[in-house]
Amino acid sequence: MVVKNICCLGAGYVGGPTCSVIALKCPEIKVTVVDKSKERIAQWNSDKLPIYEPGLDEVVKACRGKNLFFSHDCNAAILEADLIFISVNTPTKTFGNGKGRAPDLKFVEGAARMIADVAQSNKIVVEKSTVPVNAAESIMKILKANQRPGVSYQILSNPEFLAEGTAINDLLNADRVLIGGEESPAGEAAIEELCQIYEHWIPRKRILTTNTWSSELSKLAANAMLAQRISSINSLSAVCEATGADIAEVARAVGLDSRIGPKFLQASIGFGGSCFQKDILNLVYICECLNLPQQAAYWQSVIDMNEHQKHRFTAKVIESLLNTVSGKKICILGFAFKKNTGDTRESAAIYVAKTLLDEGASISIYDPKVENSQIHEDLKYVGITPEHIESHLSIFKDAYSATKDCHAIILCTEWDEFVTLDYEAIYDQMMKPAYIFDGRKILDHNNLLRIGFHVETIGSRLGQPFKNRRYSTSPQAL
Repeated sequence: MVVKNICCLGAGYVGGPTCSVIALKCPEIKVTVVDKSKERIAQWNSDKLPIYEPGLDEVVKACRGKNLFFSHDCNAAILEADLIFISVNTPTKTFGNGKGRAPDLKFVEGAARMIADVAQSNKIVVEKSTVPVNAAESIMKILKANQRPGVSYQILSNPEFLAEGTAINDLLNADRVLIGGEESPAGEAAIEELCQIYEHWIPRKRILTTNTWSSELSKLAANAMLAQRISSINSLSAVCEATGADIAEVARAVGLDSRIGPKFLQASIGFGGSCFQKDILNLVYICECLNLPQQAAYWQSVIDMNEHQKHRFTAKVIESLLNTVSGKKICILGFAFKKNTGDTRESAAIYVAKTLLDEGASISIYDPKVENSQIHEDLKYVGITPEHIESHLSIFKDAYSATKDCHAIILCTEWDEFVTLDYEAIYDQMMKPAYIFDGRKILDHNNLLRIGFHVETIGSRLGQPFKNRRYSTSPQAL
């Protein structure tokens, strides 16, 4: 089989960018991204894409309507395709066996059944969604049980290793592409077809081939180890605060060890996003099912430390503000889980906002990319009533409006623009004493102390303003 047509089931954070780059680098291949959501497909066909990712707009505009198409006609795309990516959501189960740990594979199963119902020719089916080990075997069982005469399938695992905010660069300059498949002549031939697609721009030496199970587990293992590094440095940040050490200096010293390296050693409120927590919980569940309780407990501790870091940081906010935030106005800068994305899944800002709202504070929020409706939905999901949101939450279009008359600022997302804000002007319009809680360690703390702010951050002691602190012409009372 020579792949001339590709179909991607799922137009989300993985399917959309991945297939857009494939279309850019493989102009001879027709790439169709499909989704049952007509609204989402309409956004992909508009000037405002449904997701924000640096560089994505340019790639889509270069290919859309030429060899890149977005459609809600799933059946037509499946019929035409030689190779089908499954890039659907795999959320953590919220009920039943494995609740809170196991992945919910109903969308993956639904995609497999759709392919089986529609396909009339041989297909290479590629897992792109993050799935547990042996998911490919489950997909094959569904396809074979509903197989039409003369139709055959090969199932490959091709996990994504994208970081939101850098996804296009991660695709164009991948550290590695991992492809797993069946150890048989037909399986090896299918692997080779997918290799040839990536070889349009990825050197062959960076394309790794394994068996299906190794590929599926490698995705979970990679995210688990990255998250483990974050939880490890965050655990040390508490030690630094208790002893007077500075976590930034510790991380720099440790990161210069060539065996360790500097990446993912930035202490913060904690990690978020769609992958780390979900994938580690998936790994915990796999260990439990395999009767490996010590291994399950080990990986669960990575999640527990991340949750503790968010709790510890928010408790410091309340303690610093005289142990009460009731009736006080607090500004949250950043609601996305990281910069350069509008994604809020598992964002630390959700936990911070919920805790402060539960404590009676009024919250003002500014994020340059997160939609107002998304903020409302996230807070409703964690139990804040619409009435409470209406009366105690305000969302602003700029940082200066959001911080006006606030008692404190909490920086939750490391957006570059937050580094260059005029903090003297912000200080002048805040209630005094004015507090800043830097949850991402990106601000110039000495300058903030010089202006007059009380500064708190992760992993070091700062606290009081300098003695020559500057006050506004009309200081306001707490």
